Amino acid sequence: MGYVMATANMKGGVGKTTLTVNMATCLAKEYGKRVLVLDLDSQISATLSLMSPLDFAKRRKQRRTLRYLIDDIINPGQKQTLSIQEVIEPKICNLQGLSLLPGDIDLYDEFVVSEMLHQQAVTLGAQDFETIWNRFERVLLSKIIEPVREEYDFILLDCAPGYNLLTRSALATSNFYILPAKPEPLSVIGIQLLERRIAKLKESHEHEAKMDIQMLGIVFTMANTNILTGRYYKQVIQRVQQDFGTVKICQTQIPIDVNVAKAVDSFMPVVLNTPQSAGSKAFSQLTKELLQKLS
Repeated sequence: MGYVMATANMKGGVGKTTLTVNMATCLAKEYGKRVLVLDLDSQISATLSLMSPLDFAKRRKQRRTLRYLIDDIINPGQKQTLSIQEVIEPKICNLQGLSLLPGDIDLYDEFVVSEMLHQQAVTLGAQDFETIWNRFERVLLSKIIEPVREEYDFILLDCAPGYNLLTRSALATSNFYILPAKPEPLSVIGIQLLERRIAKLKESHEHEAKMDIQMLGIVFTMANTNILTGRYYKQVIQRVQQDFGTVKICQTQIPIDVNVAKAVDSFMPVVLNTPQSAGSKAFSQLTKELLQKLS
């Protein structure tokens, strides 16, 4: 059974999706790993980084997105639509070993989820609503990926900014999480907030089963050369080091590179679109560093 890893930060715009899809591509392309990317963000950035809007629209019409797998969990009595194997798009970007479970612009209805869990609490009588909710968080994504978990070396979960149901479920399901951050104070606050949330999540799930998720590393993205050598950047780094220690901070930093943005226009990661660019080389080096941390 391979690793399940979440990419998360409470703050948006820190490069979570770019990191996820490029790391996944490097693992498949350079190390021959079997990798599955799950897009858990209703902005579908990971999906549109790996396939065109036209292809996504076709798949959505065919009910081949994450939304319909979530529906099967929320409404177990309804007729099942498709299996996860039928929803997954293999050999994405024509790369052997790289697969995508596309997201959706409408993943789930929070009211329907709350209503279902409330009904469960009423039916079970002694069970309080919080316990039922925590159990649902723990099993939601775990149930979805369980049929294919042993088929992949890595399953990467691209989380939405903030702390919604799917992000909590991703963290409860994962072995590790990666924290991308820009070298600026607000991004660092996003790290601190997520760490507190994870601590509370572990505490709330203690009576069910121990959560073994660990931080794999903090990755600084969109690093500008001028900032890198400046006093301001060093102050940000020092703050993170004080909170987490140097071991948790990845040595490889992802620079600002226009090729990374251009690659999205081609619906493929920069490591495939412009392999010799500075951004591509940085993602390759980062993937190597994270694999070393795992070993």
